[in-house]
Amino acid sequence: MFEYEFLQHYWWFIVSLLGGLLVFLLFVQGGNVLIFSAGRSEAERGLIVNSTGRKWELTFTTLVTFGGAFFASFPLFYSTSFGGAYWLWVLILISFVFQAVSYEFQTKAGNILGRNTFRVFLVINGFLGPFLLGMAVATFFTGSDFIVNKDAAGDSLAPVISTWGNGWHGLEAFTNIWNICLGLAVFFLAMTLGALYMINNIEDGNIVLKLRLRLWLSSFCFLILFVAFLLHICIAPGFAVDQDGTVFMEKAKYLHNFLEMPAVLAVFLAGVVLVLCGIVKTLSSKKFRKGIWLAGPGTVLAVLGLLLVAGYNGTSYYPSTADLQSSLTIANSCSSQFTLKTMTIVSFIIPFVVAYIAYAWRAMDRKSLTADELKNTTDKY
Repeated sequence: MFEYEFLQHYWWFIVSLLGGLLVFLLFVQGGNVLIFSAGRSEAERGLIVNSTGRKWELTFTTLVTFGGAFFASFPLFYSTSFGGAYWLWVLILISFVFQAVSYEFQTKAGNILGRNTFRVFLVINGFLGPFLLGMAVATFFTGSDFIVNKDAAGDSLAPVISTWGNGWHGLEAFTNIWNICLGLAVFFLAMTLGALYMINNIEDGNIVLKLRLRLWLSSFCFLILFVAFLLHICIAPGFAVDQDGTVFMEKAKYLHNFLEMPAVLAVFLAGVVLVLCGIVKTLSSKKFRKGIWLAGPGTVLAVLGLLLVAGYNGTSYYPSTADLQSSLTIANSCSSQFTLKTMTIVSFIIPFVVAYIAYAWRAMDRKSLTADELKNTTDKY
C-alpha cells in the first residue's frame, strides 16, 4: 500500500513537472504575439518568426507529452475533463493547429493568403493557447461541473462513469472571474518569457529596444494578475480530502498546504524569485540579455510548486462543484499499481531526453539570430 501511495505521488510530481516545462515553453506563443507589435518591417517580422519557429515543435511535443502522462497515470481525470469539458480542449487544440499550419505554410509557393495572414494566425495562437491553458489549470482550484459514478462501469446499457453537469461542456469556465484571471496571467507570463527569449536570441538593436518596452507592460500585468489569483486561493476555501476519502471544504486550504509542505513552498518561492530576477535584471540593464535563463527555470519551479499544492497534502486536484464526493484526487483517479510501476521504470529515460533537448537547443542557439543569417539560408520560415 505504501508503494502504491508513493507511485501516486511520484506521478503527480512528473505531471506537475511537465506542466511547468509546458508553461515555460509557451514563450513561443508569447513571442508570436509580438510579431506585429515589435516587428514593424518585413525583415524584423522575419527575425521574430524564425526565432520562435526554431522552438515551436518543443512546445507542441511537451503539450502532447503532458496530456499523455496525465492519461496514463490519472485516466479518470483524462476521461472526465477531456470527455466532459471538450469544448475548452477543442479550442486549445484548434489554436495549436493554427500554429503548426502557419509555420509550415506561410512561405510555401502558391500561398494565396499571404505571409501576414498566417502570422495573424500565429498571433491568435499566441493569445488563445496560453490563455485557455491557464483557464484549464485554474479549474484545479475553482472546480468544474461534473459527476463521477464508478458503479456505472458495470452497467452494460450505460457504462459512462463521468457525466458533465451542463450543456456548455467546459465553456462555463469563462463565467468564473478567477479562471479568467489565471488565464490572463499565463498569457502575460508567456509574453514576458517570449520577450526575454528574443532579447537573448535576436541580434538587432531596434527589435531588442521594442521588446524591452513590451516587457515593461507584460511583466507588470502578469505580476498583478498572478498575485491576485494567488491571494484568492490562499484566502478562499479549498477542496480538502479526509483520510477516508471524504471531500470537504477547508478554509485557506491552499495556504495550509504551502505552510505544511515547506519543501514545496521553497520550490515555489525559488521559482518566483528567479522569474523576478530575470525580469528586473533585464529591465535595469540594457547590456543584460540572459533574463530568459533566470525566468525560464523560475517558471518551471513556480508552476511545479503550484501544481503540487493542488494535488498533495490531502487535496482534490480536480474538484467537482456539482458533487463534492465526485472530486478527483491522486488516490481515486490513478491507474493501477502495476501500470504506475511499469511507467516509473520507463520514466527513468526522461533525464536522457532532457539532456538531448538541451544539446539540440544549445546547437540551435549557439549564435544570436541576425538578418544577414536569414538572407543567406534557405532553412527559414
